[in-house]
Amino acid sequence: MKSPKQTALEGEILSRTKGVVRKAAELLLNDAEIQHLQEYANTVSIKRLGYNDHGPVHMRTVVSNALLMADLLHEAGVPLSLEKEECGSHEDSLIALCAAGMLHDIGMSVGRDDHEHSSITLALPILERILGALYPNALDRRVVVRSLIIECIVGHMATQKIHSMEAGLLLIADGSDMEKGRARIPMLLNAQSRVGDIHKYSAASIERVTIGKGERKPIRITIEMKATVGFFQVEEVLFRKINGSPVKPHVELYAGVIGKKMKCYL
Repeated sequence: MKSPKQTALEGEILSRTKGVVRKAAELLLNDAEIQHLQEYANTVSIKRLGYNDHGPVHMRTVVSNALLMADLLHEAGVPLSLEKEECGSHEDSLIALCAAGMLHDIGMSVGRDDHEHSSITLALPILERILGALYPNALDRRVVVRSLIIECIVGHMATQKIHSMEAGLLLIADGSDMEKGRARIPMLLNAQSRVGDIHKYSAASIERVTIGKGERKPIRITIEMKATVGFFQVEEVLFRKINGSPVKPHVELYAGVIGKKMKCYL
């Protein structure tokens, strides 16, 4: 059973896509194996390990964030890597972002450590099926898009250097999912204090994350929080990911406590 939040996010994703990208989004959003993997990844993340949301809602949020930022770059005339390097189209890049966003955390169904590589192992047979349907007569494009998806997935933790704009978008899109709802269930289930809780409490203080058109650069990310503990999440998670992203030169980053002056990071 899909939650109202999941359904709303799927509507956002579909509203941002058309043509072959829309077909890709529909295949990914309606794939039963992907759904089951995401749900189990969330069970492992929250109930077994005590982490925050790594399930269907989070992965759809990442897709939506990535597509929005890709649109903002496109509007500003900033090409993504496949188009710039003349080895694929803008649509191929968007397909890669959809697939990577939907699959990047399925490795959490195995465990937290090195979960990006577990995600790749689980994703490869799914990608063969999905990309085969999208590129039935274009093996060259299928190979390129598959490799790009793998780079996006393996790079989303900012532990491995990435080089494509697409992987950079996925990295920032993942780091931008920090609103308080993502930490709500772990906060309810784990009342006792433990090492690492600063991430949970910091995320719980984030009221709103807004991605839109910047004044100086194509993308502006604004984080509004109810307490200064939220700066930990901004500086230790999101800013670190932006710093490791090839998209960094095109991003403005502001954060602050509601009612007070915003701090400009970029």
